[in-house]
Amino acid sequence: MAVPTTVSLALASVSAVLIFSGMQMYRPLLASSQIATIFGGYLGSWLFVLSLTAVSNLEAVVLGSGFQAKFFPEVLFCLVGALFACGMVHRVCVTSCILFSIAALYYVNKISQKVHNVTAVQVDSYAGKKKKK
Repeated sequence: MAVPTTVSLALASVSAVLIFSGMQMYRPLLASSQIATIFGGYLGSWLFVLSLTAVSNLEAVVLGSGFQAKFFPEVLFCLVGALFACGMVHRVCVTSCILFSIAALYYVNKISQKVHNVTAVQVDSYAGKKKKK
């Protein structure tokens, strides 16, 4: 069941803060082995998805419901923030976070296109022809 945009904004923000603080609290554990550093990158990709959700919902609340998140300001900002959080844990977390985040962004985009059913605008080819009298 879908929740309203403001509730989704609050849930995504709180979840992102909890994941960030959990990554910082368990930094020694996440940097202790190879599997743990890969798991740290996986947590970083969840941080990316949740922060992107929070930013997109904030824009929808402030700028209107028709506003969409774009690659340059929103996605890049959230990705850099997640990579910074992973870099505070371990360098390998950054690499695995990039890979997991690209995969997550692909699936989020795929789900978004399916749910919102974005259709292409058809161009009228008849408008350029003139009628002879």
